[in-house]
Order: sequence, then structure tokens, then C-alpha cells
Amino acid sequence: MCSNRRVRWSGQEVRGDRPEGLPGLPGLDELVRSVTTPEFAGVTFHEVLAKSALNHVPPSSRPMADAWTINPYRGCQHACVYCFARTTHTYLDLDAGKDFDSQIIVKINVAEIVAAELRRMGDRVPSVNLGTNTDPYQRAEGRYQLLPPIIRALAARQKPISILTKGTLLRRDLPLLAEVNQQVPVRLAMSIAIFDDELQHSVEPGTPSTAARLATVRAAKDHGLPCGVLLMPILPYLTDSTEHLDRALSRLADAGADWVQCSALYLRPGVKEWFMAWLGRTHPELVGRYTELYANGSYAPKAYRTWLTERVRPLTRAYRLSPGPGRRRAEPARRTEPKPLPSPAAPQQTLF
Repeated sequence: MCSNRRVRWSGQEVRGDRPEGLPGLPGLDELVRSVTTPEFAGVTFHEVLAKSALNHVPPSSRPMADAWTINPYRGCQHACVYCFARTTHTYLDLDAGKDFDSQIIVKINVAEIVAAELRRMGDRVPSVNLGTNTDPYQRAEGRYQLLPPIIRALAARQKPISILTKGTLLRRDLPLLAEVNQQVPVRLAMSIAIFDDELQHSVEPGTPSTAARLATVRAAKDHGLPCGVLLMPILPYLTDSTEHLDRALSRLADAGADWVQCSALYLRPGVKEWFMAWLGRTHPELVGRYTELYANGSYAPKAYRTWLTERVRPLTRAYRLSPGPGRRRAEPARRTEPKPLPSPAAPQQTLF
């Protein structure tokens, strides 16, 4: 029975079948129990019986227009200060800050629901994306093991699979994914945004190291699986220097990445406040610049995004990295120095 698929953790504490302090959940899914364990200090896992699993993204939503997605978890232990999905926790009457990092919703029956929905919907679901909201390979997946039966259910119905993750736990499932790839297309993408260890630990405190994620890209390629990298978000004044970008793209090429996509930091309301609080604690000298840069919305100004594209383009060509999945690998660049670009980190060379 679905309700018996619970994780047996040593030292766990079960806080009732329907604990107070989680007002949004009973109306959304059936809450089975809430679990804490010394292994995940400060984190509570709320196990629920999901009513649905497949999500259809509206045609008007970019860049995932008309896609189908599965999110086995809500909330994420990776605790990235910039995560755009933070505001989804507010639908559960939880906050987009600390609660998103520490109150994790686990859909313990998700694989069964996926299989049932696929039987019912058939060809209406052409392919499925995992990892578009919260990470399917966050640390708790090592205990709950929700992904393997989901992958098998998708393969059984011949549904192409796309997975995006920061989690090196993906390596556990590479043999399975390689086997599935013989039946239906499997496309992998690793999110690796920061190539400075100290900064990465500060911005993404719950994630595996950059080196570990690069090793996962290599492992995916060794299993014959296509794997690209999302070099995003690029953080203005922190990770947008030529030096940082060159180091990043060089290491991605060495890891065998098939493609790379780059974009600047996106700060939607609710996330912006959490990120700016982090910035004030760690880089107070940049608060004014970010306030100006994101004064008119969630996106960096078009002038900055154009400048960033022009900075990245010659580097991706130099390392023969394709600009995105399904596109032709770039030709080698001519051995000439790229035209110098104004650095947004230099006040005397302001772009805006």
C-alpha cells in the first residue's frame, strides 16, 4: 500500500500524523507524518500522499511552455539563496526563506500516481521533465529513492526523459538511465553556476561541490548519456568576470559537457528579498549596485544581458561548447583575442 512506503530512519522522531504548523498541507494532499532525524539536523520531512504527479505547464509560460513536469519534492535542502522556486512554499502557508530550505514535502506515492496518470493520459504526454522546480536529487532522495520507480514508469510508457539537477546522487541512477536510453531518449543537465569554492558554499550551502558535479558530468558521459550544463545564474559583479567565466567553461569542456547555457540572475518577488538579505550579510558593498540593477523588475536590464552574451560567446566558441541542447557543437574560434568588453564591476565603465 502507498501509505506504508515510509523511510525507516534510525533516531527519527515522528511528530504526529497531522502536526500543527503546516496549515497548507492537509488541504493539498494527505499528510501521513512528519519526520526529523539527526542525519538531517534542522530539517523536517513531511510525507504526503499526492493526489496528482504530472504537471502541465501552460503554453504561455516560458521557457517551459507546454511541457510536462514531475516534482517529487517541494522545498529543497540545497538552500540556494537565489532559487526561483522559493515562492512556491508560500502556497502551503510556509515562508520562502528558511522554511523552503528546512520544511521538505515528500510525495511518497509519486511513482504509483505517475504510472496511473500515464495509463490514463496516453499520448497527451509526449515527454516529461524532472528538476524544473525543486531538485529531484537533493540529499533526501538517497533515503526515499523516489526517482528509480518514476524513471521505470516513464520508460514503460515510452516517454522521453529530461533531468536537471545539482545533485551528484544522479550517479546512483546512471546505469538505469543508460539502460532506459536504449528504449527512449534520456537527456541530462547539471546545474553548475559558481567556480569559486568559497562563494559556492555561501550561495548554495546545501549543494555538492563544483568538482563533484563536474565528476558527475564525466560519469554521465562515461555511461553514454548526453549531458549539458546550465551555467546559471551568473551573478553580476560576482561571477561575470572574464576570468571566472573562462575558468568555468574550460572545466566544463574538460568534463565533456555536450552543451552549456548561460543566463543572468533572475530575482522574482519573494526570492529577491531573501537574496538581498544574503547579499547584505556577505557583500554589503554590492547592495546598492544590485538595487539599481534590479530596480525595474526581476530580470537584469537588457543592456547587461546583451553585454553578458557578448562576453560569453567568444569563450564558448574557444572551448567548442554548443550553446544549447540539440544545437551543433561550436567550431573552434580563431586564435585572436576577443574585443575587450566593459566590466560591470568597474564603476568608471558603467553600462547603464
